[in-house]
Amino acid sequence: MMSLICTLQDHRDDVNWCAFSGKLLATCSGDKTLRVYNTRDFSELPFSPLSGHGYSVHCCCFSTCGQFLASCSTDATTLVWSMVTGEIEAILEHPGRSPVRICALSPDSLHLVSGGSDGTLALWDFPSKQLRRTGAVNDTTMVACSFSPCSQVFMTGSSYGDLRLWDLDMNQLHAEKNAHDLGVTCCTFAPNILSGGQVVQFRLASCGQDSHLKIWEINKFSSRAYKMQLLHTLTGQSAPVLSCVYSSDGQLLVSGSVDKTVTVYDAKNAVLLYTLNKHERYVTACSFSPTSLLIATGSMDKTVNIWRLEDGCSSCEKSALTASDGRTSAGRSKLLVSDWSEEDVSAWLVEEGLEGLVEKFAANNIDGTELLNLTKETLASELHIDGYSYEREAIESWINTKNRSSPMTNLPLLTTLLTPNHTLKMAIGRWKTSH
Repeated sequence: MMSLICTLQDHRDDVNWCAFSGKLLATCSGDKTLRVYNTRDFSELPFSPLSGHGYSVHCCCFSTCGQFLASCSTDATTLVWSMVTGEIEAILEHPGRSPVRICALSPDSLHLVSGGSDGTLALWDFPSKQLRRTGAVNDTTMVACSFSPCSQVFMTGSSYGDLRLWDLDMNQLHAEKNAHDLGVTCCTFAPNILSGGQVVQFRLASCGQDSHLKIWEINKFSSRAYKMQLLHTLTGQSAPVLSCVYSSDGQLLVSGSVDKTVTVYDAKNAVLLYTLNKHERYVTACSFSPTSLLIATGSMDKTVNIWRLEDGCSSCEKSALTASDGRTSAGRSKLLVSDWSEEDVSAWLVEEGLEGLVEKFAANNIDGTELLNLTKETLASELHIDGYSYEREAIESWINTKNRSSPMTNLPLLTTLLTPNHTLKMAIGRWKTSH
């Protein structure tokens, strides 16, 4: 069951985008501002609103650990904000000074893509804030962008109606023309990577002016060729669908429409679960919290609605995480994982036999909320832990008999040090607890 828990009414114009980090919610608007809220009680942060753009702010997105917020605007810039001080860390001027309609950060927080109203694309090195590559699709406006969960490719969507897959060298890997009649409005990768044999598989959702929400399968073959196939066309809304987003576990898919509704689908089975009717005008934005059972939806009615999922369809924590033998850890029995302190996380690592990671996690100030928000991309880029998982015997055999390259990406391995996959261990523990 979905329940509306609060409505934010601080913007003075259309809400164009919503984005969650582990602890914060950011919204942006035609009123030229961004607003940032604490997700514990949805109180606005002291440095909010953020006022640095000269025109409407179209999109915003957090870095993986929530330290930075990027936003783009008709003023032809993408701004990077510190979420510690609220100050502008960098101003990225789009090539050709075109209005910027979309921006997206890679899950590993190493790259940012911005797309312009003239069809141009800019790929930025995010740590250095330097322009790395440019590209373009003629005679169209870039309105949608999403990175794959592996951070190695990204999809763009345009007002012309096509979806295009790019690599980090700005090479087009695949073009799905006429994916949506009259134009794409949004696209989003599912967080899961499926692999088997010689194929790596992703899921992508896209929506458009044709009133359809579509789910695609994207296969990457060992030859590095890509194939894109339409799996489902969802028709639960009666007008153009403007936004879509997956839950952090990939089980749910949410969309917002010109018909003023928000729909929630079972993403795997393409089944409509809920239709929400609390906005008075077009629903332009939706976002799913990575660490809790919350959805934010923004609208041209100038409001942001916060919804709570009550029936546990998501894999976000609702009870205390238990040790592998089923006993709840002493001292944390009444805490959600999201409430754990850094000391609680360290104690849990020790209990799970991961003492070697305590110092690294402590140095990165990882508490319970950050723990739930960790992905393999974060582990690889920010904690310098290889994000792919293998059986120990198999990967040791690979290292001993093959070149020093990743079995998944064929890229050179920077180290052959093996690290236990504590994220997978957590997932197994959660599954055991709930079954």
